[in-house]
Amino acid sequence: MAKYLMLKHYKMAPEYMQYTPMEEWTPDEVDAHIGYMNDFAARLKETGEFVDSQALSPEGSFVRFDGEGRPPVTDGPFPETKDLIAGWMVIDVESYDRALELAGELSAAPGAGGEPIREWLELRPFMGVTPCTTD
Repeated sequence: MAKYLMLKHYKMAPEYMQYTPMEEWTPDEVDAHIGYMNDFAARLKETGEFVDSQALSPEGSFVRFDGEGRPPVTDGPFPETKDLIAGWMVIDVESYDRALELAGELSAAPGAGGEPIREWLELRPFMGVTPCTTD
């Protein structure tokens, strides 16, 4: 088994974000999207492939060390949130192919009008994991 992180971003470059942003969805559309995510996680809990997930607020700051005895340097909040993570899910699967399959399925979560949003997800193996296919 190998752990992978699936990252959802708030916004992406227009050429990658070919769906209506969530802030423009109706409350029912948001509920349907969250319901899809919860159902997806519940199914993965049954198969033992679910590890954890969280949705994140769009507010955030970048923080860095600025030298001994000095306060951390911050930047934010950001008017453009394309660099912020909307949420994440950790899965523990048998192969990279299975991780790809699940990321593709998660990308089909409904958005405006109930249509799959086909969002790009960032799929990253945990450090020390060598992705392997089942072929």
